[in-house]
Amino acid sequence: MRRARIGLAAALALLSAASSRSAPPQPPSVALPADLDRVLHDYERAWRARDAVALADLFTEDGFVLSPGSPPVRGRAAIALHYANVGGGLYLRAYAFAVDGRLAWIVGGFSHADGAADGGKFTLTLTRGSDGRWLISSDMDNGNQR
Repeated sequence: MRRARIGLAAALALLSAASSRSAPPQPPSVALPADLDRVLHDYERAWRARDAVALADLFTEDGFVLSPGSPPVRGRAAIALHYANVGGGLYLRAYAFAVDGRLAWIVGGFSHADGAADGGKFTLTLTRGSDGRWLISSDMDNGNQR
């Protein structure tokens, strides 16, 4: 099998062309019902405060965090440990959502500066507790690295 060879100048030109392409447009935000919106705002508040316990309390007792580069984390105590020593600027917005009885989901994007382009995306699966409060059953996110 013969491999095609290109010169250094041609390779650099290809890389330059690929990196100069504009990013695809971000999905528009959608408005969430107040009780689902509360989940996103409480998450942002706890993250910014670097409050791992408050973050874990947003989850069901057996909830999951599915972070890139980490094994699944399950349960509030493990989630609090997982989120210890993390936090800072976080801005969440919803692209889409659905509610079906006691289950809901939110798909969205996040950034680390107010008004910045999304640096990543997430999905939240939610369960409505017996008290009517939505809790996170699973949180999966990843960055927009290219």
